[in-house]
Amino acid sequence: MNPLNFFKSKKSKEEQTSAQEIPLIDGKHNVQAPVPPKEDESKKTTVPNEKPTEPIDIDAVEKEIIKSFKTVYDPEIPVDIYELGLIYEIKIESDGNTYVKMTLTSPNCPVAGILPGQVESAARGVEGVYDVKLDLVFDPPWGPDRMSEAAKLELGML
Repeated sequence: MNPLNFFKSKKSKEEQTSAQEIPLIDGKHNVQAPVPPKEDESKKTTVPNEKPTEPIDIDAVEKEIIKSFKTVYDPEIPVDIYELGLIYEIKIESDGNTYVKMTLTSPNCPVAGILPGQVESAARGVEGVYDVKLDLVFDPPWGPDRMSEAAKLELGML
């Protein structure tokens, strides 16, 4: 038996037709070009926004950053990351440079590869923010005591 027969299967008329419509890449083989893998959010390099020409209103920008953080959720917990207490610190300079210190619920958190990138993007999307430096820390460790009263209420902890 030819080992290649293992990969052959009966195809419907539609599948046979669609396979015949794929252009011959090298004139002999009827294959499609490979699809590039999805980009890992945590490894993306981001470009700063346009630098503000005048000093920004730091308090207003901080309020908008917090509002933006409240749209980011840990998919395993139905509470936003800000109310969950994952944001430890936000520092904003008058030129729009922004520093965010955050943690995760656990160093082994399944979203460790994407959540910091989502937080950085949320901050970067706020008008007045020029560039974002995000530090992911695990000291001090996160605990339920860092959650807001609203988050504890939402999770039935009060």
